[in-house]
Amino acid sequence: MHLVSDRIIEGRQGPTRPLAYPTVPGVDLTDIYRFTNGQPWDDFRRMRETAPVMWHPMPRDGVGFWALTSFAAVKQVNGDPEAFSSEKGGILMALGAEETRHPTLFSASTNSMINLDGRPHRQLRKEHMPYFTATYMRSLRDRVSAEVTRLLDTMAPLGRCDFVEKFAQRLPIFTLCEMLGVPESDRERFMSWIHFLEMAQQIAVEQIDQLAGLSEPNPQIAAFIELFNRNVAEMFEYGRDMLAKRRADPQADLMSAIANAEVEGEKLPGEYLDGAWLLIVFAGNDTTRNSLSGAMKLFTENPAEKAALQADGGLLTNAVHEITRMVSPVIYMRRTATRDVEVEGQVIAEGEKAIMYYGAANRDPAVFADPDRFDIRRANAEKNIAFGHGPHICIGRMTAQLQLEDAYRQIFARFPDIRWSGEMDIAPNNFVHAVKRLEVEFTPERKAAAA
Repeated sequence: MHLVSDRIIEGRQGPTRPLAYPTVPGVDLTDIYRFTNGQPWDDFRRMRETAPVMWHPMPRDGVGFWALTSFAAVKQVNGDPEAFSSEKGGILMALGAEETRHPTLFSASTNSMINLDGRPHRQLRKEHMPYFTATYMRSLRDRVSAEVTRLLDTMAPLGRCDFVEKFAQRLPIFTLCEMLGVPESDRERFMSWIHFLEMAQQIAVEQIDQLAGLSEPNPQIAAFIELFNRNVAEMFEYGRDMLAKRRADPQADLMSAIANAEVEGEKLPGEYLDGAWLLIVFAGNDTTRNSLSGAMKLFTENPAEKAALQADGGLLTNAVHEITRMVSPVIYMRRTATRDVEVEGQVIAEGEKAIMYYGAANRDPAVFADPDRFDIRRANAEKNIAFGHGPHICIGRMTAQLQLEDAYRQIFARFPDIRWSGEMDIAPNNFVHAVKRLEVEFTPERKAAAA
């Protein structure tokens, strides 16, 4: 396979065609620190109303992009891989200065299934599919349910805890490791790796600022970067070792499927194995974890919806669709135009970047009535595109649904008064809505006294 990173392009400077819409003032979707307050729902609303396909300049003379915030625009671009390529520019907003790129992380993030088009993408996706079917989910359900119970048992006597640390980060790691075939003794390491992957954008920004002379060298930042590099190296070393073992001795697990995947009759080269490992570790954990945390916040802010679900468990499946619509844990994906294409009346020229904001699309009133209201009975909640649309729709969406349903079924049965305390921390990240800490309170369970 040819490497995507060898031919990836940053995008044309643009815009090369007349603007159909104005640039909305006060919007900066490149500032990762603005996302520590959550997604910019008000900015998204203003953009949808006045500029659903808005030219967004990049600071410091970077290559600008088209920001798509309407449901129609996001669905069109996501569903047309011939006109909007994942491979030509990758899925990230910008590639960053070459001198700030982590060599392994950059290569892995660009050389993976999610960055491929056409037949290679379909072939790789097909290799993964046996572990993401409804049949496989049924085989996984009992193990997930038992782990939910175990995690809630550890929370039960506390009465107050960090929901992320005690539950939301642990359940998806368990589920992923069960699918991959990771030994129990190795699973704690995944939590540290995920933490550092979520901080990758912050590391890059700090390095860029120092190179530009906008900040002074900071020993604490230097120490953190060293720790970051050490953890990332450990993560890839572990993945390479496990994949090599599965290539030599395949097992009935997802790790073996990745290790022995073939595209056009050839096994994946090392760069694509790194990419597959990074994708499954990050995507397999992050979206579910943040949906679990986001749901706790939503139910606390909307007690009537919580009471309705507690009264009628039959609403749970639709409630999960509404949770993913409201949270939209993946903030954006990028595509690059392969030819001039009109989207919502705006011509996007060949080579220009189109960035799809899923949360903005999922709150489009043209599709979802009263879109900022959390409504677990919403008739078209399943229509949300939090997991994408078209050939690149998230392969793990049923896995996320399984975990969210079982988690909230048991949580509300065990802790009917559980609530978010109002305290939370969100990582500086404009790619995923990454909740680092979310404090909850509940009436603790007391063990019965010994007879």
